[in-house]
Amino acid sequence: MPCLGTKNFDFKEEKKKNTLLCFPSHNYPLFESNSKPKTRSMPELAETYACVPSTERGRGILISGDPKSNKVLYTNGRSVIILDLNNPLNVSVYGEHAYPATVARFSPNGEWVASADVSGTVRIWGAYNDHVLKKEFKVLSGRIDDLQWSPDGMRIVACGDSKGKSLVRAFMWDSGTNVGEFDGHSRRVLSCAFKPTRPFRIVTCGEDFLVNFYEGPPFKFKQSQREHANFVNCVRYSPDGSKFISVSSDKKGIIFDGKTAEKIGELSSEDPHKGSIYAASWSPDDKQVLTVSADKTAKVWDISEDGSGKLKKTLTCSGSGGVDDMLVGCLWQNDHLVTVSLGGTISIFSASNLEKSPLQLSGHMKNITSLAVLKSDPKCILSSSYDGLIVKWVQGLGYSGKLQRKENSQIKCFAAAEEEIVTSGFDNKIWRISLHGDQCGDGDSVDIGSQPKDLSLALLSPELALVTTDSGVVMLRGTKVVSTINLGFAVTALVVAPDGSEAIVGGQDGKLHVFCIVGDTLKEEAVLEKHRGAITVIRYSPDFSMFASGDANREAIVWDRVSREVKLKNMLYHTARINCLAWSPNNSMVATGSLDTCVIIYEVDKPASSRMTIKGAHLGGVYALAFTDEHSVVSSGEDACVRVWKLTLQ
Repeated sequence: MPCLGTKNFDFKEEKKKNTLLCFPSHNYPLFESNSKPKTRSMPELAETYACVPSTERGRGILISGDPKSNKVLYTNGRSVIILDLNNPLNVSVYGEHAYPATVARFSPNGEWVASADVSGTVRIWGAYNDHVLKKEFKVLSGRIDDLQWSPDGMRIVACGDSKGKSLVRAFMWDSGTNVGEFDGHSRRVLSCAFKPTRPFRIVTCGEDFLVNFYEGPPFKFKQSQREHANFVNCVRYSPDGSKFISVSSDKKGIIFDGKTAEKIGELSSEDPHKGSIYAASWSPDDKQVLTVSADKTAKVWDISEDGSGKLKKTLTCSGSGGVDDMLVGCLWQNDHLVTVSLGGTISIFSASNLEKSPLQLSGHMKNITSLAVLKSDPKCILSSSYDGLIVKWVQGLGYSGKLQRKENSQIKCFAAAEEEIVTSGFDNKIWRISLHGDQCGDGDSVDIGSQPKDLSLALLSPELALVTTDSGVVMLRGTKVVSTINLGFAVTALVVAPDGSEAIVGGQDGKLHVFCIVGDTLKEEAVLEKHRGAITVIRYSPDFSMFASGDANREAIVWDRVSREVKLKNMLYHTARINCLAWSPNNSMVATGSLDTCVIIYEVDKPASSRMTIKGAHLGGVYALAFTDEHSVVSSGEDACVRVWKLTLQ
């Protein structure tokens, strides 16, 4: 090609001849190539398996919904959950409360949500997209138990517990200005309702057995009704405002006139509830009421014009028969009848076909500490929480059932092989329980004489298990303790090789001790010193060529197993303790989860700086991680939710 100084050089001709020129041009690119290197984009949230509502023995919970979209609201810990009844995998979580949330309500137009917490704070935020905060008000000095919007969406009434001050407050949603005085209650107010039509009225009920009626705005006390002989748990207006119902722990439901608050009838005493009635919800046509009770049943009542209630149908849910089956919350949402049990199970009945068996959704109520993916079915995910619950999830479908163990003890450590789960609790026992599909078989336990701290199975020969205690390691073959080895240092984490030939033990001092397993003893082969904090987790890669370790000082390291050299360093992008770690099935990626709520995914053959970060993966911290395939990572944490993240190539 002629150089630039050549006199007779024709740019146009040369451009026609060549697609690539050796000097820059503004008219066409310097290089034309179709083989761009593929890079991974940021992980996307594919599925959320929601936690269940927080419940409390002896108290009802007040769930609510948006009739336009068939979405329901409930709370768990500091989270407010928006669950779509038509698609339970469509879940949105709001986690901005500083204290445990208690109740949440959609505004009449469905655009805003008002949610309250145990500190007496009400937050008003957008129902869609990023849930932008609109307003925050300190409403009561104690816990808020219920709140309602006025039908014009301008006012909110909230009630609950307050230290020596008003137990009920109504205010303008945009300014927080009070709109009335609420006298007449002497104890905690459990529920409140706004009359959905003009003239506006507010009705409240509580632990002083009273149902109070207020006129306004500005609202002022009008009268009290003393029809109940126990706590009044819930009060609700019919959609047309002509009537309201109050239900109580005295097993009665009483119907009042919506304008005057005069008693006009009550639920029939033929086949009544046999326990406290915790919640009630009206049908959209004002002619029926759904109630739930501690007697483990839900009942649908026909309400006549004169206010009497006649039983139409008693709904029962299949369950264990224990106290967890007590029903504590309900909602009539279009054609869906929703009930919530003390154990958190959500049952969805069809209003148009009450004979049809309900769709049941469940999950965890407490911090999920462990995840396991079965090799025989990678779409099947097992999760366990410290309260002893083991839940089976199927990727793409969600909740698939609970694994019921005969010995329902608490779970601290959890591991799963193909046909067996191994657990340890807080009672020095290790349990081995056979797994038959969705059912747990008989379990055998062994007392190891000390509190188990970590547990690891040799996956190719799961008879072998190693358990760490404060000062050493206990080796198990089946349910027999074959050796108890005092290592002379404080043990914090451990992993055993898939073939049972090697184990790595991490210490409080940040050192990794590599042991060869000879018979029933451990023979130390090497000590690796790179960590600057107590070791929290160690995991082998699936092909056994590498292992990764994480510490309490926010650092992770990938090591070559044979040479014991560092393979990937500078994995220092968390801001708090690393709790968990997982390898992808093709050994190319390591994911770490931390107390800082983030999941970070590193590619082993690339520098740590080219990481992928999922910020705010779980409110309160990430406690378990697993890959189901090369493109899907599953995480769980303190918010009791399980999330599936998709890693896509660009």
